[in-house]
Amino acid sequence: MESTWDLSVFYKGFNDPALRADIEKLHTLIREGHELLTAELPKTEKLEAIIDRLETLNDMFSKTYMFCQLTLSTDSENREAFRTLEELSALGVDAQVFQSACTRCIGGVSDLEAEISKSVKLTTNAFILREAKREAAHMLPESMEKWMLRMSLSGGDSFQKLHDQLMGTITVDLNGESLPLPAIRGMAFDPDSNVRKSAYEAELSAYPKVALPMAFCLGGIKGEALTMCEAKGYPDVLTQQLAESRMDSETLTAMWAAIREYLPDFRRYLRVKAKLLGHADGLPFYDLFAPVGSDVKTYTVEEARQLLKDTFGKAHPKMADFMMHAFDNRWIDLYPRKGKEGGAFCSENHELKISRILTNFVGSFADVSTLAHELGHAWHAHCMENLPVLLAQPPMPLAETASTFNETLLSHTVIQTVEPDRAFGILEGVLMEATQCVVDIYSRFLFENAVFEARKTHTPAVEELREMMLSAQEEAYGDGLAKDVRHPDMWINKSHYYTVGLHYYNFPYAFGLLFGLGVYQKYTAEGAAFLPKYDALLARCGSDSVYNVARSVDIDVHDVAYWRSALNVLRGEIDEFEALAKGKVQL
Repeated sequence: MESTWDLSVFYKGFNDPALRADIEKLHTLIREGHELLTAELPKTEKLEAIIDRLETLNDMFSKTYMFCQLTLSTDSENREAFRTLEELSALGVDAQVFQSACTRCIGGVSDLEAEISKSVKLTTNAFILREAKREAAHMLPESMEKWMLRMSLSGGDSFQKLHDQLMGTITVDLNGESLPLPAIRGMAFDPDSNVRKSAYEAELSAYPKVALPMAFCLGGIKGEALTMCEAKGYPDVLTQQLAESRMDSETLTAMWAAIREYLPDFRRYLRVKAKLLGHADGLPFYDLFAPVGSDVKTYTVEEARQLLKDTFGKAHPKMADFMMHAFDNRWIDLYPRKGKEGGAFCSENHELKISRILTNFVGSFADVSTLAHELGHAWHAHCMENLPVLLAQPPMPLAETASTFNETLLSHTVIQTVEPDRAFGILEGVLMEATQCVVDIYSRFLFENAVFEARKTHTPAVEELREMMLSAQEEAYGDGLAKDVRHPDMWINKSHYYTVGLHYYNFPYAFGLLFGLGVYQKYTAEGAAFLPKYDALLARCGSDSVYNVARSVDIDVHDVAYWRSALNVLRGEIDEFEALAKGKVQL
């Protein structure tokens, strides 16, 4: 089985004439699009033409951008990819200006509902048209938009590229060997405590080499976000991000309220884990991902594939077949290597009906779970592939639904099929991941809030950012983490902080876990009969609000009681973990 993905489905290379032809076609589409907007046409015909043009632009940009970005994600020093991406970024400004002009045009249609009723195409895309009318009130000033976006190319966009370049090329010295950062971070899951601690110390020792430029990258990106937010008429960046996520503040407030109530339970879990590992005063950061129990099995990719096939073949056979198709057709780039970025992601192409998945697989159960997670994203895209492309773009919170469902299904299934001591280890792994999605995500949210507040007056310095990170970890983790062994430089490592135009990409993970638990509870209650509802829910994610999508399966995300019910599942698992641990260590 191939361990790298196939990008030739996009283009044969950067000298492929088809790539240059598509870039030239993008220029033509944008130019002709502006002519369309000024043409004297009946309103219905013009609105249909706008939708057609936006769909075509979306497909073509997705194909060209993905080819460049995917290439760079595994080969950060590929100059051809970088140059082409720079060209596309500049062209993207023109496309965004055109899209904004379309939004203003749609927003100016006073009888939009009447026009929608006249056309099948407009009725199909009614949600997008209504969203455009709402967004028209928050557009950048038309006379300034093009220049503000072009300035971003040498501002936030350049800072993001610098971050990606630095993180893709940084190496860490460990025991006389120079290793890529993702490989070092993967050692956090190693069963040997000495390996974990040494890797953590080596990682921290590497960050000073990039801390100063990273601080300027972060400050530049967040400063630009504040400027754009003000120009668009939003009171703050969080309000803007919620609106663009189709999620209301009532949902976020209810979720955080419930999470704060349950933080003592997660801290209790961390203290129990600390005692299992021989620590008296909370868990040192380097042991957050330490395996406990006898779940020290290392999986080969072939074993991981078989486990996914067996698990999902029983629960959702169509999804299992889809997963095997991804393995067989080189959708996945598996292993860490120099020049490859860390972490994992799934990137989908609607037109070609394919996805590409990046992981840094080293063989832990967590790595198998990551595969399930990213293949969940791919399945989500598959469920939307027959919809118009503009209705196949779920907002951040709902984008984590399928991935979280997959992780939950995998862990719950495996726990029931292995011997008790290994089940204990897997249960701990589930709680470890849940703690990341709840507690660590809460700390990241607090950190980003602090950065935005500071950036209103100045660019935070390295030491200030470290203090913010430690303060956020203290508020979230409390006495669950050892006070003297935390991670002040985690702000350098998390790429989500550096994504231009996408801020607060933290709360969607907490939402995704807890919403996914609610959806999973519906599945366990209804069995196979729920699967059509589940796939329909996934298909709906790009064409409705977060609140309405949740209501489609009888979940009220405005109600704190719902979030408590989801967190109660985790509290029960923490209780079970603590009870089982009493037989292993004095608590």
